[in-house]
Amino acid sequence: MLTVEDLKVRFSRYDGLFGRRITTVLDGVDLEVRAGEFVAVVGQSGAGKSLLAHAILGILPFNAKTEGRFVFDGEPLDESRRRALRGRRIALVPQAVTWLDPTATAGRQVGWSARAAGRKVDERLIASEFARYDLAATARRLFPHELSGGMARRVLTATATVSRADLLVADEPTTGLDPQVRDLALGLLRDLADKGKAVVVITHDLAAAMTVADRIVVLRSGRTIEAADVAVFRSGTPAHPYSRSLRAALPTHGFTAPPDPIDATRPSTACGHLHDCEVAAPACVDVPPPWVVQSSTRVRCHDARRP
Repeated sequence: MLTVEDLKVRFSRYDGLFGRRITTVLDGVDLEVRAGEFVAVVGQSGAGKSLLAHAILGILPFNAKTEGRFVFDGEPLDESRRRALRGRRIALVPQAVTWLDPTATAGRQVGWSARAAGRKVDERLIASEFARYDLAATARRLFPHELSGGMARRVLTATATVSRADLLVADEPTTGLDPQVRDLALGLLRDLADKGKAVVVITHDLAAAMTVADRIVVLRSGRTIEAADVAVFRSGTPAHPYSRSLRAALPTHGFTAPPDPIDATRPSTACGHLHDCEVAAPACVDVPPPWVVQSSTRVRCHDARRP
């Protein structure tokens, strides 16, 4: 359904009176999600997860420049095609609830999204969508400032899922939700995948992702470093040392902190995990790690090539 290959995102900004500075934020992101599949993109804050979502939808700031290849449903995804498909076949659940219009009720905003997607809007449709997210009928008449954080998050998700888009990109859709409502929201996204939709969920909650995802993609310092079946993470055998440290940091695995930096004196131009890696080698400093395929795992790491 969607393929992203070698995505790079650079931002330009003024530097002094006449100069300009270019900052590379994403530098080699790969992602693939098929119809009927739930893919979780995980990583710590600052890894570039939200930028990936915005790049897919084509809603990056004006000073951003992207490179890479996007393919949606077998055809290149350029800006004109993004505009035609956005909100119809491709939908986004934004991270911040401030995306909700403060001047319109929750029900009206869900109706707007349905209408933009070409659906016939009536009270029954809106009521059904609110009921799916365990939102009371009275919530339809509330403005965003009258909603609790969890309610606003669910309304925001409903504005995306009501479109019945073929590809849904959800950016931290469970932030601020209690465990019961979080599981409900993830279960509904899982249900969409089971019905043939392609679902990408961006999250820092690896534990929750492992309960519903088919595959997990790990981002580190603006780069995809591993993509594996969820069974690999459940069994505790991720191939990349950073992926292993993320799993080891889960409460069920003892909150084991990542290893201390092994060499903070020489910056890496090849691997963003160098200074926190317990298996780093000299090649990790200057030689970009290649993709290595191991059964159901693709990993970008020199260590994965060692016997």
